[in-house]
Amino acid sequence: MLMPKRVKFRRVQRGRLKGKASRGNKVTNGSYGLMALEPAWITSNQIEAARIAMTRYIKRGGQVWIKIFPDKPITEKPAETRMGSGKGSPEYWVAVVKPGRVMFEMDGVAEDVAKEAMRLASHKLPIKCKFVTKEEEV
Repeated sequence: MLMPKRVKFRRVQRGRLKGKASRGNKVTNGSYGLMALEPAWITSNQIEAARIAMTRYIKRGGQVWIKIFPDKPITEKPAETRMGSGKGSPEYWVAVVKPGRVMFEMDGVAEDVAKEAMRLASHKLPIKCKFVTKEEEV
């Protein structure tokens, strides 16, 4: 699973998921990309599941880039714990994704193969996504 090697602060506040992505909203490395259409927290497990789905379908041909990184720790308190006594311990890591963010990129395969691989990957994610190419990104 993806996670930072070290962080400045062990626990962070939740923040807000408003606005559109101003960075990472263009296909830069590859020819094809998978763009988020909704705001969400994408967990490291979901990123890994999507990566495996893509690479299995393209049978190790081509190249895949993951353009998001889970650097936000999400804390949870143990089950059946009374309120109070501080914030819970970090349980998993998420990447904050806003609409318009290109999450995955691919190159070295035909467009129809890339489209199907991205479709399979999008089923592993909790948000609506769209397939974009280098020429026609928004």
